[in-house]
Amino acid sequence: MTHALQHFAITRKWPARHPDRLQLYSLPTPNGVKASIMLEETGLPYEAHRVGFDTQDQLSPEFLSLNPNNKIPAIIDPHGPGGQPLALFESGAILIYLADKTGQLLPPDPAARYHALQWLMWQMGGLGPMFGQLGFFHKFAGKDYEDKRPRDRYVAESVRLLRVLDGHLQGRDWMLGRDYSIADIAIFPWVRNLVGFYEARELVQFDRFPQVQRVLDAFVARPAVQRGLAVPAAG
Repeated sequence: MTHALQHFAITRKWPARHPDRLQLYSLPTPNGVKASIMLEETGLPYEAHRVGFDTQDQLSPEFLSLNPNNKIPAIIDPHGPGGQPLALFESGAILIYLADKTGQLLPPDPAARYHALQWLMWQMGGLGPMFGQLGFFHKFAGKDYEDKRPRDRYVAESVRLLRVLDGHLQGRDWMLGRDYSIADIAIFPWVRNLVGFYEARELVQFDRFPQVQRVLDAFVARPAVQRGLAVPAAG
């Protein structure tokens, strides 16, 4: 293990086989795959470590030493700013960091950059939390609640957000128009999860949003996305 990583407690639980590479601690959830897809799209060398929710790895002292908020993904870049290692959590912050590090998927033009960031924040503050709550009340423990008002509240807000997204994508290839960006990497894993894993396609009447379906199909067809969706693998 290199000197750069040995001071991070997390490497005691997840030793680095390739300590010269960026270390990713994640799971294939909508937030987790943002980081792995971004890494695959940019071509940065990285090593992935699986943080198992079934074994509550995210609550281990080692993981909490990297992210006290006990959420995935998190990274350590041994070659961070100024050549010093950088530890980072929060998927949106990781996307921005990797875009700036590589000069990819975040426009250099200031106005276009802020347009990308506004949609990234829109996903983080709205789309992700709302879809996640819908998933809880539709597929998981919340589905057994006799009172359906909480579920219906999140369904209504998810439909509203899908309507906003569908309208924005009209006449655009991606969120920024012709250019694929971190905004797409943030948004479309959540859309995929909504209609796939959460099984909420009929609940939100997803067929009413053809532009969202069109761009989701284009997103999932990207080879880097296909690779990133499976990282880190089980085992």
